[in-house]
Amino acid sequence: MMHPPYVEYQKAVTIRNEVNLKKETLSLEPDPENPNRLLVSFTFDAALPGRITIVFFAKEEAQGNLIATKEDTLPPITFDFGKGLGQKFIQPSGTGIDLTVFEVSELFKSSETAVYPLAIKAEAQGNSGSMDAQITIVTTYVKEKEEIKIGVVKQCLWTNGIRFELQEIYGTGNMVDGCYEGKDCVICLSEPRQVTVLPCRHMCLCCGCAKALRFQGNLCPVCRQPVERCLEIPVEAMRGVEMELEHI
Repeated sequence: MMHPPYVEYQKAVTIRNEVNLKKETLSLEPDPENPNRLLVSFTFDAALPGRITIVFFAKEEAQGNLIATKEDTLPPITFDFGKGLGQKFIQPSGTGIDLTVFEVSELFKSSETAVYPLAIKAEAQGNSGSMDAQITIVTTYVKEKEEIKIGVVKQCLWTNGIRFELQEIYGTGNMVDGCYEGKDCVICLSEPRQVTVLPCRHMCLCCGCAKALRFQGNLCPVCRQPVERCLEIPVEAMRGVEMELEHI
């Protein structure tokens, strides 16, 4: 008799992120003073005051340092911010970037040098006294009618000298992939969801059903992909949870 693979079970460790750039709000807006140039715009939340640095054609080095590879023509832009939710930033008019002067190959991440067209570093002093940072790495792509758009490649969090990569968790809202309403476990339909299955990142199980899954099967009940491990999110961390911090 074939037994299903054993699924590892872990409990998540909660890490506080003092500043969060909302990647879905990131865009390039025409500069009113020169429509041929584009301004970086985004919305962010900040639990503490800090600073944000925008780096063009950036290369990420050790300990979250960003190097501007075209600093002579495109110097980084740094601004301070205060505590508050839903803060809107738009690059000052007159400082926009003209992407048409660059080669198409330069507007995409280079695998050889790991240079990205744009990186945004948000820093704030954490409770431990260290300067924690969230780094958003951005690339460009061409949409309809040769319109240049931008998209987030990844978001990383540096805290106490340790790097984490932020990954979305699916199923923390009212639906799982549009096919199930409510926040109860998709197996027993009675207990609250507290467990995310990896690598597909569907939060769909209660603790009891997740522990049973470890010995009875290894397929996600939502997408049917093989499950490598289960991650339990503490109840106190469930309010507003949107990310899993995966130590890399």
